[in-house]
Amino acid sequence: MSAPQPNPADLDRVAVAALTRVADGMTLGLGTGRAAEAFIRKLGERVRRGMRIHAVATSERSAALAHKESIELLQLDEVQRVDVAFDGADEVAPDLSLTKGLGGALLRERVVAFDAERFVVLVTPEKLVERLGTRVPIPIEVVPFASPSASRHLQKLGGKPVVRKDVAGLPYRTDNHNWILDTDFGPIDDPQGLDVRLRRIPGVVDNGLFLGMASVVLVGEEGSVREIRRT
Repeated sequence: MSAPQPNPADLDRVAVAALTRVADGMTLGLGTGRAAEAFIRKLGERVRRGMRIHAVATSERSAALAHKESIELLQLDEVQRVDVAFDGADEVAPDLSLTKGLGGALLRERVVAFDAERFVVLVTPEKLVERLGTRVPIPIEVVPFASPSASRHLQKLGGKPVVRKDVAGLPYRTDNHNWILDTDFGPIDDPQGLDVRLRRIPGVVDNGLFLGMASVVLVGEEGSVREIRRT
């Protein structure tokens, strides 16, 4: 399944719009991926001009970028709450259910989003779909030992799992030292039911179905940013 690449101008536009939701003194969640990185760079510009915030990063890659942008980072045990988590998504359905995880940080992204008072999702138009599973496979994070067994059970659920590889051709390892099975289910009729069945498979740590979590989705389009709320 090929996925169109986002327009950098649209990413910058939605990142700037997201900054209007940030105020001095907030603790923010910083996601992973192109949209999140665009937001981190714009946030860094504000921090260098005097904005005072703290942040929790969802990946080592985002943490490195935040350090470069002079953003003060905290660990989860150092914060009482996360005011707003900002992150991207690989798919957004009309009910604001999401597919996430192509950036490899799905578990940490879920933890930070779950801790946040609000979860703001930043995307470009090609991410909008009628049903999850339409444009990308569902990333499933698994303990390496369980990968063969989990793959067999995913196939029984109608999936086509593939072990994600790194640039050296070895199994990609998340920041949690797990593997990812990118699993093509095709367009999904019942994401809630599939999520329940995936979580029953021993060795599955998390999956890329983020259901009922997004507070609002901001869509960076040519010349504007559209806001979508759950109806």
